[in-house]
This record gives sequence, structure tokens and C-alpha cells, in this order.
Amino acid sequence: MGYAIRFAQQGLKHDAAKPLKGFGGAGVLEVVSDFKGDTFRAVYTVRIADAVYVLHAFQKKAKSGIATPAVDLDLIRRRLKEAEADFDARKGTR
Repeated sequence: MGYAIRFAQQGLKHDAAKPLKGFGGAGVLEVVSDFKGDTFRAVYTVRIADAVYVLHAFQKKAKSGIATPAVDLDLIRRRLKEAEADFDARKGTR
């Protein structure tokens, strides 16, 4: 996961990074990793110029289906708004 995010920091897209559905394109990406029977996900955004914000990292707990739980999607949306506000605030101070 860290390697895929490092790619993003360099302006590249790792093969393991896929757009997260419901976020309108390839600005919010997800990396999925399986380890010892568990599934882990990291979600980050490249929508913001010159920055990569990791919005959420979590272990998928659902026993069926591959959909991201609504509670996690809500958290990602909230953190995306916070990241955009943070960037706007930083941009104003430069």
C-alpha cells in the first residue's frame, strides 16, 4: 500500500490503485491488499494539486460482498472535504 501511495506522490499510478466508485472518476483511489486471509484498504486522493492525502485506511470486516461499507464511504467523503479545505487554507498562506 505504501509503495502505491509513493507512486502517487511521484505523479504516477500504481497498477494496484483503482478508482473508488462513487467519487466521480480517478481522483479518489483505493489500494486493496490481502494478508493472512484478511483484506485491507487504503483510500487516497490526487484531486488536490501537488499533494496526496490519505483519506482512510482500514481492514474490511464484512464477510460477504466487496462493497465498501457506507460508514467508511461517509468518512472518506468527510475527510475529502477536510483535505480540500486544508489545501485551500495552505494555499492562502503561501
